[in-house]
Amino acid sequence: MPTSDTSVTIIGASGALGFGLALRLAAAGVEITIGSRDAARAEETAERARAVLPQARFSGLENAPAAAANEIVVLSVPFRSHSETLTNLVGALHPGQLVLDATVPLAAAVGGKATRMLGVWQGSAAQQAQEMLGAGVTVVAGLHTVSAQALSDLSHQLDEDVLICGDARADKERIAALVERIDSLRAVDCGRLEMARITESLTALLIAINVRHKTHAGLRITGLPAKLW
Repeated sequence: MPTSDTSVTIIGASGALGFGLALRLAAAGVEITIGSRDAARAEETAERARAVLPQARFSGLENAPAAAANEIVVLSVPFRSHSETLTNLVGALHPGQLVLDATVPLAAAVGGKATRMLGVWQGSAAQQAQEMLGAGVTVVAGLHTVSAQALSDLSHQLDEDVLICGDARADKERIAALVERIDSLRAVDCGRLEMARITESLTALLIAINVRHKTHAGLRITGLPAKLW
């Protein structure tokens, strides 16, 4: 597995999943750039993160300069904002950058239930992102089954898998190296980007499980070899 990147941008870190991911990665020594449509809101989120981890490195910028700041960009926005955010990032991202898309097209985005999915013409939110960003910027899908609340609670011991989909193994290895900087998370290669239509839908399934059992469940894939990457 390649050496993990030491800095990353998170677009949408003011949301629960993005904020939790920012905390966990920062606690593991990764420098975090937080992107938001409003620079003041981005800096406010960075300050909130510093209050939790005073020694960690957080900065807040408007989305475009934040996206240009690092080679890996995590996209963690509600599906209703997905297309607009990508449109605004097209000019900021450059060839060779890697986007980890954690977006899920839940029906809640249009006033429906969070346990239902919306149809996406391209097949998944991640495939929509790849189509909009073009061939120069690579999209990997992941983080759909990790609880935002569990990530945000640094006292909570994680013990689950992160399912990753993408068309190039080298890109997935790079994302896996980043993910596995977080203690007790294991990255699992789930195949090509087209498989994101399945992994994204697992969010709705886990929401239903969590509501029924009043928990924050994750997934663990059994029967895998000890060495995955």
